[in-house]
Amino acid sequence: MKDQRHKRKEIYSVLMVSNTNGTSKQFQVSAFTLRVCSILLVLLCVVMGWLIYRVSMADGSLQVLRQELATQKEQVRQLEADKDTLTKDKLTLAAENEALRQQPEVPVLSEETSEEKKEDSNPSVPNLYPSDGVGIQKASYSEEQPYISISTYAGGHIVAAGNGTVTAVWSDDPYAHIVEIEHESGYKTRYLLHQDAEVNVEQGVQVQAGDTLLTITSDDCQLDYQVLLNDEPIDPLSIIDAKG
Repeated sequence: MKDQRHKRKEIYSVLMVSNTNGTSKQFQVSAFTLRVCSILLVLLCVVMGWLIYRVSMADGSLQVLRQELATQKEQVRQLEADKDTLTKDKLTLAAENEALRQQPEVPVLSEETSEEKKEDSNPSVPNLYPSDGVGIQKASYSEEQPYISISTYAGGHIVAAGNGTVTAVWSDDPYAHIVEIEHESGYKTRYLLHQDAEVNVEQGVQVQAGDTLLTITSDDCQLDYQVLLNDEPIDPLSIIDAKG
């Protein structure tokens, strides 16, 4: 038979001696246990290093986010300042627009129409402008639209263009008020107001040139003014006196 030799385990001894009373203690650690502890220590160091790396990366990302947040806050402040500036400019423009609108506007007549107008001293001829307030001509006479359109504003008046008799006062879609006046020499005028107003005349009364027919009570009203000669519509500008 072959000799069987007992394989010895490698063991390390650790001696600990007290410096006070001289007592000592001895610990024995096997090589396998020491290797395992070494491996665990190395793994622990690796894990701690990885954690430190992740924390440093997270801190860097946090710094970047803080910078982006600060930049966005600055942009918001700039946008708010721009908004305030635009609001002030808007208010300024609105005030200027209101001031311009309050300035009296003179109806502009074309050169061709001015040359065709003739002076007529007969007060029965409706040659006055039908509005005494601020007004701008919005639409001209045409075959499709046999009248002129004039914008009027609160405080203004619709006046008779000549002497005559009020033959009708009524309303009809889309007009809130319609006043018709019959003049001598075959003329007839109609004042057609789209918006509500104060009516100052009634059917059958005699009116003189310049008498108030309607009082405007709201802004941005539209008057459609029509002139008929022998029941045929004509361009009102052809007989309106420049002085009227």
